[in-house]
Parts: sequence; C-alpha cells; structure tokens
Amino acid sequence: MSKKQRKVINRADKFQHDINNRPAYKIVPKNQLQADFIKALKTKPLVAGLGCAGTGKTYVAGMIAAQMLLKGEIDQIVLTRPNVATGKTLGHFPGDISEKLAPWLAPILNVLKYGLGAGDYEYRLGKTILTQPLETIRGQSFDNSFVIVDESQNLSIEELKALTTRIGDNCVMALIGDETQSDVRNGSDLTRFVEMCNRADIDVPIIRFGIDQIVRSDICADLVKMFYHENI
Repeated sequence: MSKKQRKVINRADKFQHDINNRPAYKIVPKNQLQADFIKALKTKPLVAGLGCAGTGKTYVAGMIAAQMLLKGEIDQIVLTRPNVATGKTLGHFPGDISEKLAPWLAPILNVLKYGLGAGDYEYRLGKTILTQPLETIRGQSFDNSFVIVDESQNLSIEELKALTTRIGDNCVMALIGDETQSDVRNGSDLTRFVEMCNRADIDVPIIRFGIDQIVRSDICADLVKMFYHENI
C-alpha cells in the first residue's frame, strides 16, 4: 500500500471516528416511553409523539433524524409546522420564507445543531436540512426523508391529510405536539386523525408522554403539574 493510499484511509477513519462521536450517535433514552419513541421512529413511516412540555419529544425526534442523516439512511431532514401564531405572524419576521420560519422552528433547529455539531449543521442548513411552510408541501413526495412536524396539535384535518399523504419511499414523518396546548379547536383534529388511523388499522404508533415523563427540569415538571391540576 502506498503512502498516499494510507493517508486516504487514515483520513476516512478519522472522519468516521468524528461522526461516531457526534451527540446524535450517542442518544440514550431517559425512560421507557423515549425508548419506545426511538424504536418507532427507526421502524415506522408515520409516528406521533404527543404529550406535555418537557418530555423530550422534539429532542428525541431531532436526534434520531440527525443520526439517520449522518448514517446516510436518509438524504434530507424537512421541518415544518402550522403557521398559527401566539404573537407575531410570519409576515412580521424579516428575510425569506426559511428565515421567517426559523424563529418558530428554533427548538428543533437547536437540537439538530447539537446533534450534528455546529459546523456540520451550518453546512447542511438549506441543503439537506430544509424548512418548509405547509403551503409549499402539497403536491410533493418525500422520499429518503425525515419529516418533523412540530406543533402538530394546531393542524387541521385538511392539513393532516395534505401532509401525511406526502410520505414516499424510505420516509419517516414524526408528528410532534401537545393536544392540551392547541391554539385551534383544542387539538381535536389531531385527536380525530389518530382515531381515524386506529379505525382503519393503519399502523401508526402513538407515543403519549405524561407528566411523569418530564425530563426538562424539576421546575418545569412542577409547573406542568400545577397547570394540569388547575385545568389550565
């Protein structure tokens, strides 16, 4: 083997070692429901992770998406969410549509940045990490993709139909949300969609996280429990 060939192999080994040490490769579930969520995301085309804040739904989905991208199991990560504002609307944010969506998708983008590493994340953003508003998704087919739909409790049944029927070959779609924090119809359309899947015997794992699975912080758990008991 020539010196040049050895350098190429050493460089490839170093690159693989670097990838294997990215946080996305080392995700460890903090409870059984997170483990169930990870298994479902790795084996099913459509998965719903529903439940209260602080249970790690977005974190787990983002880390598994990053892991699959690093392994070459998918070609792209697509992020979207309903444009339901609790304050400013998209039009108030500066920039193009991706820049307008970025503040609303900040939680999942931060997870991807951590999981991939800052440099790799910045390189992939806009290339293999895409942000799309719902309006641009109809008519597409997502192949070799991991699609994360955040705040899915705010989706209408028509939007759920438009989104879920975009699932193509080798695609994973994760619906992330909390039906108790819906800004429209109390999350009833997401609940209706889940029930429709059950009646149609469509294999869509629904992982429901409760207040006992909160992992964010003690104060977060205490606040969520307080609001729950106060029925707010």
